[in-house]
Amino acid sequence: MTAWLDTLLFGIYPYICLAVFFIGSLIRFDRDQYTWKSDSSQLLRTGSLRWGSNLFHIGVLFLFFGHLVGMLTPHVVYEHFISAGSKQLMAMISGGTAGVLGIIGLSLLLHRRLTDPRIRITSKTSDIMLLWLLWIQLALGLATVPLSAQHLDGSVMMLLAEWGQRIVTFRSGGVELLAQVGWIFKTHMFLGMTVFLIFPFTRLVHVWSGFGTLAYVLRPYQLVRARRMNLPAGHTQSANK
Repeated sequence: MTAWLDTLLFGIYPYICLAVFFIGSLIRFDRDQYTWKSDSSQLLRTGSLRWGSNLFHIGVLFLFFGHLVGMLTPHVVYEHFISAGSKQLMAMISGGTAGVLGIIGLSLLLHRRLTDPRIRITSKTSDIMLLWLLWIQLALGLATVPLSAQHLDGSVMMLLAEWGQRIVTFRSGGVELLAQVGWIFKTHMFLGMTVFLIFPFTRLVHVWSGFGTLAYVLRPYQLVRARRMNLPAGHTQSANK
């Protein structure tokens, strides 16, 4: 029964989440562009939003790219200049710091949304549920830090990384690697995949727009030239295109 459940949650569920993540985001962008926004409540209350949003985004963005690079980079790429144990220790320190920043910021955002009557009445149920889901996910991530400290050789980190690499490269055998992994790690992984599953149906879609703005760096300059209009004799006027 346990083996079947692991296969479902960590062998099949990841592909369901990724398919919904990409296809759902594309469909929503195509059909409901007017809902493609962060639904900011800044006009209702700015102070705590500034602190909470900045701390949350700094922490979460660091964790996202840290997990992306850390899990999907093959060990052979970095084994010549950093050991698995040293990499795990670095991940524990940097990830733990980012996790603390993220959960503090998210706690401020949750308190603001739940205690301010004006913000609460304009909040969707999905907004509050999303914040709680992210808060629990960050708390589980922080809970893995002391567990990781019990095996500083990097063995569990290597198993999780190998699982992730097998999933994205469509190779079998990934589920079996998780047999020795504790339930906190597995719950953290499951909720992380669930975030991708619900992504297209929440305000999280505005993350795509954030990455999309990077395209402006490569966009060519827009040239604006003045032109003269044909006016009666004695009158001239210029207008910008």
